[in-house]
Amino acid sequence: MISAGNDIVALKAINITRTKQQNFYRKIITETEKALYDKPFSEGLPFEQFVWLLWTIKESVYKYLQRINPGLIFSPTKIVIGQLDPPSNNTISIFESRGFNDPKVYKGTAEFGAHILYSRSIITEDFIFSVVNHINGFERVMWGIKLIDSSEPDRQSDAVRVFAIAMLSSLFPDAELEIGKSVYGYPVLLKNGDETPVPISLAHHDRYVAYSFQM
Repeated sequence: MISAGNDIVALKAINITRTKQQNFYRKIITETEKALYDKPFSEGLPFEQFVWLLWTIKESVYKYLQRINPGLIFSPTKIVIGQLDPPSNNTISIFESRGFNDPKVYKGTAEFGAHILYSRSIITEDFIFSVVNHINGFERVMWGIKLIDSSEPDRQSDAVRVFAIAMLSSLFPDAELEIGKSVYGYPVLLKNGDETPVPISLAHHDRYVAYSFQM
């Protein structure tokens, strides 16, 4: 089950007051998940960031599984975060890499039906970024985060594709690469006009764009 799933939330674009309202966050997290918001989270992570952290993980799970089950409907509370471990140090400065060996990331597990996926997340003062994988190893996962100059949807879409292609071109230097869209809406990597088996996921929110893909 090789796929890709990532998501990003720009923290300056969220509504903090609304996020803290029970009738809002209950659409994203369950009571069991809310119980995770205890030590050590409640001491160092604002509740609104906790909510959006879980959202990015769940959105990433949905994107990962949609490639496998194209008819899947996103229902956040049906994707259950079973474990979430905070980093020992949350100061991180690398925003494009391969794998997540850095101890400064959040590590978790998520369940949806019979599927169990593993997550890695980065939280800064500006954004929350998550990636998931079907194994608890991310050595073959490439990812990147970038701040762009516009939050316009067309600009976001173009910028994230250019960003991802720049990394992919270093791996396929002699190929003409393009990121298209499947009939089900998820992105596909085209090499010289033909669809490749390389799964790729794209995300954007406000002025941040991000990609992840599996080699």
